[in-house]
Amino acid sequence: MKCIFLYNPNSGKGKIAKKLPLIERKLHTRYDEVTIRATSDAEDLERCVRESAERYDAVIFSGGDGTFNHVIRGAENLPVQLGYIPGGTVNDVARSLKIPRSVRGALNVILKGESRSLDCLKINDSEYAMYIAAAGAFTRATYTTDQKKKRAFGALAYAVEAVRNNLRLDVFPLKIRCGEFTAETDAVLILVMNGRSVAGFPINKKGSMCDEVLEVAVIKQVRQPNLFRRIGALFSVATLFVFGCRIKRRDVLFFRGKNVEIETSDNVVWDFDGEEGIKGNVQIGVCPKNVRLFVPKKKNL
Repeated sequence: MKCIFLYNPNSGKGKIAKKLPLIERKLHTRYDEVTIRATSDAEDLERCVRESAERYDAVIFSGGDGTFNHVIRGAENLPVQLGYIPGGTVNDVARSLKIPRSVRGALNVILKGESRSLDCLKINDSEYAMYIAAAGAFTRATYTTDQKKKRAFGALAYAVEAVRNNLRLDVFPLKIRCGEFTAETDAVLILVMNGRSVAGFPINKKGSMCDEVLEVAVIKQVRQPNLFRRIGALFSVATLFVFGCRIKRRDVLFFRGKNVEIETSDNVVWDFDGEEGIKGNVQIGVCPKNVRLFVPKKKNL
């Protein structure tokens, strides 16, 4: 058996590059041949995953949630076995799947865990996301924060960027259809979730990547809010992140379904797994059992 290990040298604080001898040694206990390759950018990563899918028994990779996103894009419609060593700043996918965020712990999952087929998101029949599609308050910070600051300060860099440039909480319109459920409102934040963790917070505790269901949370707002309403929306965003989707507030909308259609303004930018995505209207659905990944044994995912 043989595997390839792909890693992003810029993810997190560069700790993975320092652990390469350990990673290679551990992988050799399961695989006869281990190839290690650093990727130069997202396009190179996706190309490597596609090329490796049929040549190797497993594609092992390290990086953050954005790296995970590009891996599933590269693995699109290919029966490739994946293994994940979290190496990013927040690692929401790993938190949702209970994969240890230490290198040794994640390697143990790859070597002794089990292979599971997991759901992901498919957007407009062309885009993919593993755990979240989001728009609005603070979501831009995940892809506008300087890489050097992320490596130096970790999650704190996201927080500083969010406060500096996203505190205004711009209002945008939403028309939502999810099965028989419909809603029309103005909002400051929408989260379409497949995982349990968002920005390091267990917002969606009862979510699962194996149930073929999405959870959606919306922070509503009036179109032209006064200062009092802006403060109220900010409080609701904070409450959502601290206490999760089940909070009961008049300006928080929560629902579940397999597919959701969202109409919004053309200038609304979507965030897919922490990466800048498309603008405007989206159709988001569950892509069931599309990602094969080593996960911890006997865990409720």
